[in-house]
Amino acid sequence: LTFHKPDLNTFINLQLAYDAMDKGGNVACVLNAANEIAVDMFLKEKIGFVEISEINALTMDKIEYIANPSLDDFIQTDKEARRIAKALK
Repeated sequence: LTFHKPDLNTFINLQLAYDAMDKGGNVACVLNAANEIAVDMFLKEKIGFVEISEINALTMDKIEYIANPSLDDFIQTDKEARRIAKALK
């Protein structure tokens, strides 16, 4: 096997995941929730493949950042991210 550094301009979702890990807080929760909605829309042929990363990025931009989220914060973040991602279609 040969491994190469990934092209983060091509694999935008990978860059979003790195960004979420770097920032911490509730950002990974936002990305996960948005991605689940976007992938579901893709599988139902409501959006194209490239739109998955667009929906994820836009949702990440719209959710309030919480540095030290509680369980309730994560639950609310998940709900809000799913609502926003659905509305972006």
